[in-house]
Amino acid sequence: MGSSKTHIFSIQQNELAQAAKVLAHPARIAILEYISKQEGCICNDLVDEIGLAQPTISQHLNEIKKIGLLQGTYEGKNLCYCIDQERWLQLQQAFHNFFSNINLNCC
Repeated sequence: MGSSKTHIFSIQQNELAQAAKVLAHPARIAILEYISKQEGCICNDLVDEIGLAQPTISQHLNEIKKIGLLQGTYEGKNLCYCIDQERWLQLQQAFHNFFSNINLNCC
């Protein structure tokens, strides 16, 4: 498979594409929706709620963390997650800017 040549695109284009890729998986959307409704979330809660195995949930959490959307704190041996609100607003604005600036004048 060929190289993706991400270096020829702007930082904003690469960042938006990476976020879109992470958000393109329904399990990650379900995870974010669940976490957003909690004060904190333990990974085992996600396993029960989403219905995927713990290692699969962990892989999805890692992908979400890569784009900075999750903050985690330890409570004993458990890791609790919450959505990083500042990062969420940044991505929300980036997507808004992208969709608002698309020119719809083509056929």
